[in-house]
Amino acid sequence: MKLLSLICLWTILSTCHGYRILGLFPFNGKSHFIMFEQLMKGLAKKGHQVDVISTFPLKKPYPNYKDMIVLPAPRQFMNNLTFADMKSMLSSSASHAIATLAGNEVCVSLSDPRIQELVKNPPNDPPYDVILVEVFGAHCYFAIGHLLKKPMIGVASAILYPWHYGMISAPENLAYSANNLISFPPQMDFWQRTYNVLHTIYHKWNFLHHSSEQTEIARKYLGDNIPDVRSLERNISMILVNSFIGMNGVKDMNPALVEVGGLHVQEEGVELPESLEKWMNESTEGFIYFSFGSMVKIESFPMNYLDIFYKSLGKIAPVRVLMKIANPSELPPGLPKNVHTSPWIPQVKVLKHPNVKAFITHGGLMGTQESIHYGVPLIGIPLFADQFININTYVRCNIAIGLDLNTLTEKKMDDALNAVLHDPKYRETMKKVSARFLDRPLSALDTAIYWVEYIARNGGDALKSPAMNLTWYQVQLLDVYLFVLTVVGLAIYIVIRIVRFAIGAISVPPQEVYHQKKVS
Repeated sequence: MKLLSLICLWTILSTCHGYRILGLFPFNGKSHFIMFEQLMKGLAKKGHQVDVISTFPLKKPYPNYKDMIVLPAPRQFMNNLTFADMKSMLSSSASHAIATLAGNEVCVSLSDPRIQELVKNPPNDPPYDVILVEVFGAHCYFAIGHLLKKPMIGVASAILYPWHYGMISAPENLAYSANNLISFPPQMDFWQRTYNVLHTIYHKWNFLHHSSEQTEIARKYLGDNIPDVRSLERNISMILVNSFIGMNGVKDMNPALVEVGGLHVQEEGVELPESLEKWMNESTEGFIYFSFGSMVKIESFPMNYLDIFYKSLGKIAPVRVLMKIANPSELPPGLPKNVHTSPWIPQVKVLKHPNVKAFITHGGLMGTQESIHYGVPLIGIPLFADQFININTYVRCNIAIGLDLNTLTEKKMDDALNAVLHDPKYRETMKKVSARFLDRPLSALDTAIYWVEYIARNGGDALKSPAMNLTWYQVQLLDVYLFVLTVVGLAIYIVIRIVRFAIGAISVPPQEVYHQKKVS
């Protein structure tokens, strides 16, 4: 019997091949890492051995998942971003902040001796088959893939920024697709299209300019033979992006850009405290969930905003409110009795609960995708980054009510709450959008796993576009258009010269005709 068991085990192992995968996620952004963690867990669950370098180690061990290197966080963002910090962030352009704060500063962690040891003596028991790396601001980390000579797959936790498309020669049609830093509808007028083009060009240049020092940082810590960061970017084999056609609309794409929007929406390992479950079950008139994400501290907002929240939320009783507050003791007095606060809330469990009526959110992509997944309408109060674009998109889809923090009043807050609670169009539309968002041949996670395995099986060039070997003007066919225009122009010029010559040859001037008659 034991022999039979051993034979069966050997048969299973011999027919399965798990890859060894390295994950590089050095940026200290919890909302970003939520997606990366679920992707790496999904790969580990599939039987692959994953090693992860990040600032967020797992709280509980997970089979086949190893926190190889836990990097120190240069800045603590989680539950630590005050209203003043947020305003300071807004003073810098997104392209500059991503290139420096989320780029150059993160690249300094390449000085970690453990990373240097990894690239000098990578594991060979077995060796890595493929590397997953965040595509955001710290592109210096692509040097690790160059040194290990393994295919690199980019993972983007947001819709691609303007400077990302060229890494895989993904089409970027600015005629109907606004970049993710501005909020224009697909049907843009002439001036919007003009602004979109100029805005995109500026932010591409701004990011490339400020992130160029990453070349020297990588060479300083990993060796003088490291290519420049722009060349490293072109070594990406594919990008998994957190968007989906069912929500983000139709865009030009190539096979190296794979949409896996909503990949992070997983309930595995998410525990719901009994006290919170009891509170939600007892909210028989329904409740609203209120959170500004994993970073922003609502309790740090000026009193004029908190006063609006207190008064408006108190008016909707007996409907209750579940509010994520990092440090409830910092809230000023006067919180309405129908509001329950907690420093940590298992968001997917809350949004899945049948008694939840709406989600008041800052518009972060991860949280709003969770809300769409479970069909919960939104009240959006965007604060920074892509949150404005996200909320404006949802408002156009009639699944959200948008509020501007700078012009927020008690009446506007009252109107938004009453509309989302009592106007059925928001919930009905959200159910339709949710169904469309989930309507795909494979789940987002299974799609991502398939394409990671595809690159591991077939190599880093399997999905690379031939456009990667062309210059920008060749991709746009400008050289062809110039050649054709030159040939056509030259042909027209020659025809005109021939016609003029012919007319001149067959035409006799009047003076010569008169002279000929006189002689005769």
